[in-house]
Amino acid sequence: MKSIFKALVIVSFVVMSSSLACTTMIITKGASKDGSVFVAHSDDSEMFDNRLVLVPAKDHKAGSLRAVYYDASSLGNRAEFNANVLQRYVGEDRGEVYKDKTKPQSIPLGFIPQVKHTYAYFEGNYGIMNEHQLMFGEATNGAKITAEPKPGKLLFYSSELSRVALERTKTARDAIALIGELIETYGYYGTGETLPVADKNEGWVIEMAPSPEGKGGLWVAKRVPDGEIFVAANEFRIREIDTNSPDMLYSKNLHKIAKKYGWWNPKDGKLDWLRTVSEGEYSHPYYSLRRVWRVQDKLAPSMKLSPWAKDGFTSQYPFSIKPDKKLDVRDVINLYRDYYQGTEFDQSKGITAGPFGNPYRYPGSMDAGNDTGNPSAKLKGAWERPLSIYRSGYSFVLQARSWLPDPIGGIVWFGPDQPMSTVITPFYVGIDSIPKSYYTGLSNKFDQKSAWWAFNFVANWAGLKYSYIIEDIKQKQNELEYTQLQSIKIMDKKALALYKQNPQKTKKLLSEYSNTQANKVVDEWWSLAWYLVAKYSDGYVNESNKMAQEVGYPKEWYKKSEWKNGPTGYEKPRKKTTK
Repeated sequence: MKSIFKALVIVSFVVMSSSLACTTMIITKGASKDGSVFVAHSDDSEMFDNRLVLVPAKDHKAGSLRAVYYDASSLGNRAEFNANVLQRYVGEDRGEVYKDKTKPQSIPLGFIPQVKHTYAYFEGNYGIMNEHQLMFGEATNGAKITAEPKPGKLLFYSSELSRVALERTKTARDAIALIGELIETYGYYGTGETLPVADKNEGWVIEMAPSPEGKGGLWVAKRVPDGEIFVAANEFRIREIDTNSPDMLYSKNLHKIAKKYGWWNPKDGKLDWLRTVSEGEYSHPYYSLRRVWRVQDKLAPSMKLSPWAKDGFTSQYPFSIKPDKKLDVRDVINLYRDYYQGTEFDQSKGITAGPFGNPYRYPGSMDAGNDTGNPSAKLKGAWERPLSIYRSGYSFVLQARSWLPDPIGGIVWFGPDQPMSTVITPFYVGIDSIPKSYYTGLSNKFDQKSAWWAFNFVANWAGLKYSYIIEDIKQKQNELEYTQLQSIKIMDKKALALYKQNPQKTKKLLSEYSNTQANKVVDEWWSLAWYLVAKYSDGYVNESNKMAQEVGYPKEWYKKSEWKNGPTGYEKPRKKTTK
């Protein structure tokens, strides 16, 4: 037993995880302007599979089995399972999109009993939202143990857990009960994980970690109080476990195992989940906490939260907070467009931002990269980790509305690539198709038929002259998102009227609307891309009535640069003497 535990612990420190590093939120009914429940998420690893896929509902024969697949978003590529981060799945179990006979088929880790009927749902690298308005977010966390998958023994990572829950359940409580049962029965591998899960009435957070026993897994879930907002950013957010609270659930053997391996002593009081299963923050100090602070401080400035903490186990940022003002869809996505503007951590400032305030920070061999930062590590430096990061694959805001029928009430507001320069587009959960551009294209080959490549291209082009180009992006972004928010109000009424007459016809109406809106956004964004190429060619600002405008650099940059030492006369400059 000790040798197994020791090996697992070693793995957690030496493996450079390829899993995603994301920010995720829940906005409860009482915290939203119209009584919606929101779940939001940014999937921050663009070199993964960034496609949005609609998995169809399906009937299954009695006695059939559901294959459980290894997911490369957990621990990276695995040849033995034909698993690759670029293409999350190849096979026939999840609809036509994933069928490809020219490529090796995904190999299951194992099987579980199938149910009679599975629901339709949207998925990315994790499950997103199903036809009954059940919603998931996700954030990867560092844990004391990183466990390898074991066929027949450790079958599940969070990605497959979220998919099975979307296939089989309608409420957050039922989803959590199912996930907990699957972890305990079939085992959990990979990294630590936070999964916000919500329905049209309430929101919960379930967190999980591999067990040192080499089987099963550890998990805990907590309800987000109505009227409050939850945010997680690559660090476990649940702390003390109240065994008497109806708003808290946990694995049956959690306390026993924690005590057995010396992770928790009952004499110290209630079990602190974060301290028990984690070494603290992800990657490096403030990689996680700064984002949690930023969201909570923006939403509740009255709390006067400090951005500075004693260590990664601080309790100064509550599990959830009540916002000073209630939020709508754009308020939520705009939180993800933050890179600490106007604070001491503003990524558009400093020498690395260049003359045009580029907030992108590219990591290299000098940077920390493991799931859990080593508390004793001596770092020579680090970049701040903002909410909007250049390497984001996609982001979304999920909206559940209890006063509408499920097909109309649920909306997936999806935005390819990084939040700062994306446009969230609405997909009703009651549709039967999405545009091909949203499930076409991989990140290793440029593809003009891909929605993701349209947004990724513009985001990369913005890096040439960021302070200028981002203004063009925001103008078009505001235009498109405002238009969609207004059109949704009209479509809601039209769809509801039709639903009352004939629910089956509603699917076609909603599908046509969602596809039309999404196609329009992609077309507009490619047009914006080519407009920006011409407008900022060769460092100029080019407009049809005034070409080749020489805008140079900001005045402050001239002072910092070698410009002031340039040739202003014919004399050879004297070398400066050093004392």
